[in-house]
Amino acid sequence: MPKNTSKITLPKGTIIPNHIAVILDGNGRWARSHGLPTTKGHEAGAKALEELLQNCRDVGVHTLTIWGFSTENWKRPPKEVAKIMELVQKVLLKHLDKSKKEGVRFVHIGRKDRLPKPLAMLLKRAEEETKNNDKYILNLALDYGGRDELLRAVKKIIKDGVPADELDEDKFSQYLDTADQPYPFPDLFIRTSGELRTSGLLPWQMVYTEFYFEEDHLPDMNADKLKAAIADYSRRRRRFGGKDRLAHFKFKPELTANLELAWWRLSKIPEGQSFEGYAVKHLIELWGLSTSHAASATKHFIMALRHGKKDNWVKARTSLAKFYKLIRDEAKLAFEPSIAASLQVSLWQKTENGKKAHLTQEYEDTTRQLLSEVYRISNYQAGKVAHLRALATIEKNLAEHGEGDEHWSKAEEYLQLYYKALKERIA
Repeated sequence: MPKNTSKITLPKGTIIPNHIAVILDGNGRWARSHGLPTTKGHEAGAKALEELLQNCRDVGVHTLTIWGFSTENWKRPPKEVAKIMELVQKVLLKHLDKSKKEGVRFVHIGRKDRLPKPLAMLLKRAEEETKNNDKYILNLALDYGGRDELLRAVKKIIKDGVPADELDEDKFSQYLDTADQPYPFPDLFIRTSGELRTSGLLPWQMVYTEFYFEEDHLPDMNADKLKAAIADYSRRRRRFGGKDRLAHFKFKPELTANLELAWWRLSKIPEGQSFEGYAVKHLIELWGLSTSHAASATKHFIMALRHGKKDNWVKARTSLAKFYKLIRDEAKLAFEPSIAASLQVSLWQKTENGKKAHLTQEYEDTTRQLLSEVYRISNYQAGKVAHLRALATIEKNLAEHGEGDEHWSKAEEYLQLYYKALKERIA
C-alpha cells in the first residue's frame, strides 16, 4: 500500500473545499486482489483513513464527512459487519483524545439504535466531549442512508407540529443530521474504487457538490491522490445556477487554429510578417489581449522557447510564468501562472523539444492538467480537448520529421477540432 511519506502541500492559490464528503470503497476488492481476506482490506482501509483525516486537517478542510457503514450494509456477512464495527470503535478510541486537542467536533450522522451498544455509547461520548469544538468537524456516517435521513427529518417535523406555511428550506435543514453546522453542504465529494454513484449520501446537502471519482481502492488512497482531487476541485467553475463569473472567450476556433498552425509552420507565415508578429495575432484572437500586452507576452514566450531549445528549463519556466501572468491579468482569469508554466515545460520536456514524433499517454494527461488549470475546467471536461491537442501535436511532429506535408493538413484539422471543443467547454 502506498505510504504517505510527507506532509501534503498544495500550490499557492489552490481553493480549499470547506467540506469534503467521502465514500470509503474498495477494501474488499483490494484484499481479494492481494490474496487476502476481506478483514485485512478493512484494516488497510482504516490506515488509509487515518492519513486522510490528518491530510484534510493539514490543508485546512473544516468539515469532513466519512461514510463508514450504510443502512444497506447490514446485508453483508455478520463476521464482516462485526469486524467493521470493531475497527470503527478502535479508530475512534485511538483518535478521540487527539481530536479533542486539535479542536475537532465529532458528529455521528445516521441511526444509533441498531449499532452495537458499546459503539453507540462511544459515539454519544465522543459527541458530548467534543460538542464545544469548532476548529474542525468530523461527520461519521454509520448506519446512514440518505432516504432514511430525510424520513427521520420529516417524522421529527410532524412530531414537532411545524405548520406547513412555516416550513422552508432553512427550517427543513434544521431537522437534518448536519443541522447547526457552519458548512453543512459538501463542496467536494470523493468516492474511491472507481464507483460512479453517490449511493444516496447526503441527498439534500449535495445538490451543488462537485464530484470526484478515484479509480484506486481506499487502501491506496494517499496524500498525492487527495492533492489531485483538491486541485481538480480548485480548477472548476462553480455557478450555483447563476452566470459564470469568469471570463468568456469569444475567439473563432477556425481562425485561432489557422493562426497557431501558421507559426507552427514558419514557411506558411506571409511574406513581410515575422514569427513574433504572427504569434501576437494569435494571442490577440485567442485571449482577447490588447496589442501591447500580446506583444509583451509573445516576447516572454519566445524567450521560453529559446531557453527550452537549450534545455535550460529553469529559465524557460521563469519566462513562461511571466507569459502566463500577463495573460491571466489581462484576460481576468484565475489560474496560477507558476503552475501553468511548470506544466507547459513538462510538455516540452516530454517531446524532447520536438525530437520525438510520437507522444505518450503521460503527455496527454499533462495537457489535460494544463487545460484544467488555465481554463478552470475539471480534468473530466478537459479530457476530449486534451486528446485533440495531443493528436494535433503528433501530426505536427510527424510533419517536422519529414513524414510528409499531409501531416500539416491533419494537424490543422485537429487544431480546429481542438479549439472548437475548447470553446464549447469555456465559452
